[in-house]
Amino acid sequence: MAQKIPATIITGFLGAGKTTLIRHMLQQANGRRIALIINEFGDLGIDGEILTGCGDETCSAEDITELSNGCICCTVAEDFIPTMQALLARKDRPDHIVIETSGLALPQPLVRAFNWPEISTSVTVDSVVTVIDGPAVNEGRFAHDPGAVEVQRKGDGMLDHETPLSELFDDQIACADMVVVNKTDLMDPAAVEALSADLRAKTRGGVKVVQTRMGILPVDVLLGQGAGAETDMAGRAAPHHDSGADGHHHDHDEFEHLIVTRPEISDPAAFAETIARTIRDHDILRLKGFAAVRGRPMRLTVQAVGQRVETYFDRPWGAGDERETRLVIIGETGLDRAAIQALLSA
Repeated sequence: MAQKIPATIITGFLGAGKTTLIRHMLQQANGRRIALIINEFGDLGIDGEILTGCGDETCSAEDITELSNGCICCTVAEDFIPTMQALLARKDRPDHIVIETSGLALPQPLVRAFNWPEISTSVTVDSVVTVIDGPAVNEGRFAHDPGAVEVQRKGDGMLDHETPLSELFDDQIACADMVVVNKTDLMDPAAVEALSADLRAKTRGGVKVVQTRMGILPVDVLLGQGAGAETDMAGRAAPHHDSGADGHHHDHDEFEHLIVTRPEISDPAAFAETIARTIRDHDILRLKGFAAVRGRPMRLTVQAVGQRVETYFDRPWGAGDERETRLVIIGETGLDRAAIQALLSA
């Protein structure tokens, strides 16, 4: 199996310095072909500014995609997944993908999206990097200009959560593999150390808290962390979220998704009937994925909308593929996850 493309998610409030961090990263790309997915809106001329510091050998206009339909965590299915599929379908695939989220984005739903079958076999979350405005956080403001953040919130018609800034900040810290304390040149050294110590106390074990000014970080510090965050969601929830026994939380969404994996199946028709019954009994809105069929060299694709279940063999299993069945189930919040898992695993 081909090696998965690493993706770095860069989150943080408007004005924290995410774009500046990315610009410095591109200037040190050292031949890496980096694709950018930009969801931040509110900064003027963002594409042009980034390209100014990006040599032709590392990125071009086609390597930058701007998602402007709303906060990325609320438009995963409509915007993010198709964008990722388009990147992965290119002949000149990128070496690394960097995603700059809106400052209002909940990072957890975006990380979980990397488990969707459409992209899960081709890309992995190298790390979640949370950039904070050091002076603002030190003063309890979270963002340099809270008024601009509120304007951003009101301007996003697709936003389906209204998380208080303090809780959103906790979400971004809880999900991070690295916390970047930016603008330290505007702070007293003792305050920088105190803030860094406070952040270390709030993060999971092994999370790096680094200090910088003007978003300057060595590219080898920023990229190549190998966190595989999408496979490690337990513990990435902030304390104010209620978690179920399975370690998931639902981020104020009206919808949730569940991933079921199981070994090979023996009878595709019977499995399709089981899927239909599960959909009917549990009001599932959408189900999709693939299955390994015992004795068959081809992978079985499964798609269901409403009561309609479609299956077809799409491609042979590769020599390095793990022959397993993997399904993504989408429904309204409150799915009986244990019952669904039991039915589809029987």
